[in-house]
Amino acid sequence: METITIDQRMEALVQELTLEEKVQLLTGHDFWTTWPMEKIGLRRILVSDGPTGVRGEAWDERQPSVNFPSATAISSTWDPSMADRLGAASAVEARRKGVDVVLGPTINLHRSPLGGRHFEAFSEDPVLTGELAASYVNGVQRNGVGATPKHYVANDSETDRFTVDVQVDERPLRELYLLAFERAIVESRAWLVMSAYNSINGTTATENELLETPLNSEWGFDGVVISDWTAVRSVDSARASQDLVMPGPQGPWGDALVTAVRAGEIPEASIDRKVLRILQLAARVGALEGFEAVQAEPVDREDLVAFTREAAAAGTVMVKNDGVLPLDRAVTGTVAVIGHNARHARTQGGGSATVLPDKVVSPLEGIRTAFGTDKVTYSIGAIVQEGVAELPLGQLTNPATGEPGLRVTFLDAAGAELFTEDRRSTALVWFGGDAPVRESSTVRLHTTYTPDESGNVRLGAATVGQTRIYVNDGLVHEANIHVNGKDIAESFLAPPSSTAEIPVEAGVPLDVRVDLDISGRTGPLENALSVTLGTEPADTDPEMLIIEAAKAAREADVAVVVVGTNSRVESEGYDRTTLDLPGLQDRLVHAVAAANPRTVVIVNAGSPVIMPWRHEVAGILIGYFGGQEFGNALADILTGTAEPGGRLPTTWPATQGSVPVLNTTPDTDGKLRYDEGIHIGYRAWLKTGATPAYEFGYGLGYTTWKLDTVDGPTKPVTPGEAVPITVTLTNTGGRAGKQVVQVYAEKPDSDVERPVRWLVASVPVWAEPGDTVAATVDVPTRLLAYWDKGWRYESGEYSLRIGTSVTDLPIEGSIRLP
Repeated sequence: METITIDQRMEALVQELTLEEKVQLLTGHDFWTTWPMEKIGLRRILVSDGPTGVRGEAWDERQPSVNFPSATAISSTWDPSMADRLGAASAVEARRKGVDVVLGPTINLHRSPLGGRHFEAFSEDPVLTGELAASYVNGVQRNGVGATPKHYVANDSETDRFTVDVQVDERPLRELYLLAFERAIVESRAWLVMSAYNSINGTTATENELLETPLNSEWGFDGVVISDWTAVRSVDSARASQDLVMPGPQGPWGDALVTAVRAGEIPEASIDRKVLRILQLAARVGALEGFEAVQAEPVDREDLVAFTREAAAAGTVMVKNDGVLPLDRAVTGTVAVIGHNARHARTQGGGSATVLPDKVVSPLEGIRTAFGTDKVTYSIGAIVQEGVAELPLGQLTNPATGEPGLRVTFLDAAGAELFTEDRRSTALVWFGGDAPVRESSTVRLHTTYTPDESGNVRLGAATVGQTRIYVNDGLVHEANIHVNGKDIAESFLAPPSSTAEIPVEAGVPLDVRVDLDISGRTGPLENALSVTLGTEPADTDPEMLIIEAAKAAREADVAVVVVGTNSRVESEGYDRTTLDLPGLQDRLVHAVAAANPRTVVIVNAGSPVIMPWRHEVAGILIGYFGGQEFGNALADILTGTAEPGGRLPTTWPATQGSVPVLNTTPDTDGKLRYDEGIHIGYRAWLKTGATPAYEFGYGLGYTTWKLDTVDGPTKPVTPGEAVPITVTLTNTGGRAGKQVVQVYAEKPDSDVERPVRWLVASVPVWAEPGDTVAATVDVPTRLLAYWDKGWRYESGEYSLRIGTSVTDLPIEGSIRLP
């Protein structure tokens, strides 16, 4: 490992600082920035959440961001160049918003499909995860912005994430959970790493020796370990290789750390090391005078909206096609589009990674554009929404300006105005920015709402606290809304709703005002606020919705049903309780499939769901959370304009009961035991012999392929080196297409416990019809080693099984270690 050197000029800058100034630099200035220090030419460093877009300093719809496809969609491409392009695009967005550091990628593993945040992470496999993470980091940092692999480490579920103690043996820790991070550090030289909330084997991540070994001592990490927000809980963490506490300005270090250093309990040299790393980061991003930034302006740019559309199509996985797809627009008659998510698609998961795009193309809109509005019908079929949804901007008028939107006012205890802003959304979050949340007693939302339909609506708010809703100056609802869960993110980003039913008349405006009491707030989010003014789903006959949808399907040439999850199912802050689709969506698909044999289902979910109707429909596309161009990308695939380029990065089960590793809930002692060891994901499925609905690596395209030959080493290879393997394959179909060549290792005669097989390499391949192409992949022999107080190489022959999924492996090669 190379020796890390720090510029002597930076060391001189550190010597200019007092101990108090050094310590100040080690805690954030506010939610999103570090402390500036003019005396040494240091400006603030602005960080922002970033796995699927870069929100920037404010959570504000007036400052929109590009909403890229979710990580599970990107990982389904199995294409490192796509992850690299996502990284580069994220850096372009970051610089547009003045951001220096992107808090991503999220590279925790899909240990259990119940993990609530899996949409934000890549895969159940550490090798695929590591390759894509390294490529993402390359793309971000090539454009001069810092990348932050997170959450280090074993933060693979959300239940009790602040307090859970993950009990994991050293071998799976090294071979799975740390391996996922390794390439992003060793090869891509990430400038930051984020430490997690959880404990690992009894010690919290922010105080854990894992921050030093392997991160620093073995992998040569020379960047900043930034904490997850509020993850640092004591001054003891300063003894570890934890560098930066977020958020600020309050925190457990500060004066307590100064006292500990002066008392000789913590050496000042360790403080200096932390400060040097922060200064080096500042130099890299251009925040330190006298030092040239790695890249002052992004050099790798492309049309970000076009990229989003391309990436969404490339990551869409077709798991079934009975010949219905692609649809020929010239001969296709009426298309019945069905489903709540067809009109109100989820383009991203919930939580801190949320961004606010300027425009979202729904599946319904994309299909109407592709086939023509006159040929497309729409039926909702089943209600998926839970809680209130924001009011449509087109039905809102700001009473102060006359423009679309609402007026928001922060008031003190005497009712005096402290701050006012005009907003264009009724789903509002203040998480940093200028609003004086901490100093205010009341926040008031005021708008004129003009319904477009007559009847009764359930008007209310999603927030926490004492809430009063007035319509035409009359109090119509008052509630003290309490937190459902104990996780900060759950209460803040997915708060409970309270509503009242009121009669409305189409075209008749209503003066609507919400007063929320925000006085007396304490805790780490006392200067943050979340409130949504909106409506809950109206009372409807669920059976009638299904009957109407089935009728529309029966009268159409083809039915396209969009099913999916909602913000209460997949989000940061909590895990899922079931893999079933919410509401009556399964019954809906059964009914539609019975009405029209040419039914195509699009799954709008960030991670696996159970599909009990999969044998009844003609086609299934897994579209994940496809970003703001989701609808256009789906239309491209439905019409054959684009190839469904995805392959599953995670196993999709047939039933929840068959999942071999499922539990995400700690025991009563607060421990979550990874008793499955090295067998997660497809490894666990292979070990148990259970058959999933769709296996790891699986996916169909619009052409057919034949894998022909493999050419590998004929002599024993040296442990530690990468071995090139060349596979030839032929596009035997009638159109150009994509395939993913996957290489798995097996060693059934091993003297140690091994998976049945495990991924060691992969490469995406494109070819014209009839063409034979050669794909060369490097198989790192390190991936053949096992951990036993060090990497151990077992001599003998390893079979290399090569194919297009973990179970479809028609050709075979081998590697022999001496």
